Amino acid sequence: MTLNLEYSSLESSSKWRNLPPPPGFSKSSSSSKGNSKALSTPSTTPEAYDQLKDKRAWDLAISPAKSLPMQFFMLYMSGSGVQIFSMGIIFMLLSSPFKNVAAMNEAFASFAPSASKNPKSISTLTLQKLAYFACNLLTLGVGLWKCRSMGLLPTGTGDWLAFETRGLAPELSLL
Repeated sequence: MTLNLEYSSLESSSKWRNLPPPPGFSKSSSSSKGNSKALSTPSTTPEAYDQLKDKRAWDLAISPAKSLPMQFFMLYMSGSGVQIFSMGIIFMLLSSPFKNVAAMNEAFASFAPSASKNPKSISTLTLQKLAYFACNLLTLGVGLWKCRSMGLLPTGTGDWLAFETRGLAPELSLL
């Protein structure tokens, strides 16, 4: 059993006839069936296309900061003990900024302006790349903070006792 919906009855209904068409709707494109020219997208200017690419580059630049609330929640749920699950999350949190920064030029290459000669150059989209780098440093800082709170970073004086040199004991120095 096939269910077919007939929308042509809505056009003749007086209840819907007085409504204005939605934005971007043209009556000629909906009434012509199978006409591909009527459904073609309007051409955009290169400046508008570059502005859209710039906006998408900013979205990519702040994407590591957008994922920080989820990272905080995962770190909270993993606990402060040293288990395999928490170590996996810490490893992912500490390694992802390095991977992201290493592949930064390739990630931003598709958003380079159309006038740029080398889209993978470090000088294209400099502000976006700096923001991306800063957001990745923030992610790395969160990972190091979690390592410190778990006791994995040597921050106390007792952590460095193996490297401390001691002189002769006072009892032996008299001899």
